[in-house]
Amino acid sequence: MSPSHLRRALTAGLMAALVSVVPARAETLDKVMFGTNWVAEAEHGGFFQAVADGTYKKYGLDVTIVPGGPNENNRMLLIAGKIDFFMAANTLMSFDAVANNVPVVTIAAVFQKDPQVMLTQPDAKVAKIEDLKPLTLFVSKEGMTSYFQWLKSEYGFSEKNVRPYNFNPQPFIANPKSAMQGYVTSEPFAVEKAAGFKPNVLLLADYGFNTYSTLIESRRDVVEKKPDLVQRFVDASMVGWYNYIYRDNSAGNAMIKKLNPEMTDELLAYSVAKMKEYGIVDSGDSLKNGIGAMSDERYTSFFNKMVKAGVVKADLDFRKSYTLRFVNKGVGAELRPSKP
Repeated sequence: MSPSHLRRALTAGLMAALVSVVPARAETLDKVMFGTNWVAEAEHGGFFQAVADGTYKKYGLDVTIVPGGPNENNRMLLIAGKIDFFMAANTLMSFDAVANNVPVVTIAAVFQKDPQVMLTQPDAKVAKIEDLKPLTLFVSKEGMTSYFQWLKSEYGFSEKNVRPYNFNPQPFIANPKSAMQGYVTSEPFAVEKAAGFKPNVLLLADYGFNTYSTLIESRRDVVEKKPDLVQRFVDASMVGWYNYIYRDNSAGNAMIKKLNPEMTDELLAYSVAKMKEYGIVDSGDSLKNGIGAMSDERYTSFFNKMVKAGVVKADLDFRKSYTLRFVNKGVGAELRPSKP
């Protein structure tokens, strides 16, 4: 080899060595603000997991989660442009946005099943949802304007036995002939701790209340002008949910407990177990299309039920409330165990 060829070979080898030991310049991450609708809890776990284990960063995002709470209104921050994404409770919020010309759109549905349940005491003779009719029913104000209207139209329930539910289980515990609303991931746990018995659980989703829950919303201008950012946020969030539900979720739980010290390891484990047992996150369409899945058929079915129940008006253009552009791609599905 000639001296000149040797020098070039040595130079090339030196450069290759430098590339291997000098880290690449850090990619600039897109800053994203995501607001939840309540304090940190397992029901938000996939989002915290994606922050804590670096999934968002892998997708080029620097995500800050802004927890909600009783005195917070993160949806207003979304509308005002202060945050980029918001976690809405259910599909009825999306319909309401259209009815009131609020410029937000649903881009993914994390929960295939709404966690809403009715609880009864073990001695109550309740095997199906119709068996609740003769009982005293503790229902919140929000419940009366949503799922209870569906119970009336679909199953013939009456308001005569309804009493206000103020998120205190004691009236239910004191009355063996009563039923109480709750979330499958939390209230049964609280009742068992307070009363020493395991309540019977009826998940309304299993009886036809087929709203999506834990939706991701964004403003229409963000969806139209930054579709790549939206897609990366949705994809990374779904990967976070697969990891939280099926894999090591200790990083996400540590972040939740730091933000909300009332969350214990026992309650977090219980909530995750119930999400898996009842298929809250991963069932139905998500088994084929991935967590976050949505469909026109499902939206149409729920809309028709809400029209029948008198909750929404029949002329509402409900298809404006959502887009399927960013879901149904199976992102992260390889993380699901062969037998979820």
